Amino acid sequence: MRKVQIITDSCSDLTVELMQRYGVDYAVMNTVYNEKTSPADLSWTEEEVHALYGIMRGGNRVTTTQVPVDEFDRIFRKYLDAGCDIVYIGCSSKQSGSVNTARVLAAELIKEYPEAQISCIDSYHASMGEGILALDAAEYAKTGKTVDEITAYVEDRRKYLNQFVTVHTLEFLHKAGRVKASSAFFGNLLGVKPIIIADADGEQAAVKKVKGRANSLKEIVNMLKETIIEPEKQTVYVAHADADKAEVEAVVSHIREEIKCKDVYVGYIGPIIGASIGPDAIAVFGYGKEITYRVNEK
Repeated sequence: MRKVQIITDSCSDLTVELMQRYGVDYAVMNTVYNEKTSPADLSWTEEEVHALYGIMRGGNRVTTTQVPVDEFDRIFRKYLDAGCDIVYIGCSSKQSGSVNTARVLAAELIKEYPEAQISCIDSYHASMGEGILALDAAEYAKTGKTVDEITAYVEDRRKYLNQFVTVHTLEFLHKAGRVKASSAFFGNLLGVKPIIIADADGEQAAVKKVKGRANSLKEIVNMLKETIIEPEKQTVYVAHADADKAEVEAVVSHIREEIKCKDVYVGYIGPIIGASIGPDAIAVFGYGKEITYRVNEK
């Protein structure tokens, strides 16, 4: 049986340590600032994290690119040449065109590698939501599952992976065209902080407003508590955009007190998602009730 290699992309916000532990690889996107294009490398240092968000705190905008075709070609051929099948788990197609680009290239590569299989999955998520699905797929692949079985597994699990994010402002997401919300969410709301979810179609949707930063940090944990199922069997993931250390610690402490999960893993929101969401965002992720909210039906 052919080995199945799991590949994700820079939007997954996985650390190098996690990717090495699970045997996951990723396709690299790019950030653009002052007309300079730089790889969105997930091995970035704490100093590089702070530098990127410092640019944004200074009122500057950083833009991004999807995975270039030649990058997909490089990483797909790397594993096809090694005799592997491939499952690529990409950022939500509502947020990036990468998964569609991958599908077009995969159809061409299969002509050269007719014995291989390449599945390109829309995760319906971004940041560690996408990353968690890649890690789960890698663990499932180790049990000897086929590409089709892994694809069906991920497409089912994505429906139950809940994300709750708080930001100081929707300004960055709004400029990047990455969030759906009513006009009431975009004004000066005198300290009111929006809560964002990934909806059932993969849209980033502002669904709630909370008064004050401290309350918003508690609220994302409370919302996860309301939806999570069997927390004692899972790790809750926390991702943040260079947020204050005390705020991150407060979120982790609240999770441990209220949710009683198996473990909590904390990482950074990476360059691609960070450029869209802006500094100081904090997100929590866990499996729970099926996501049924659709912003386009509201």
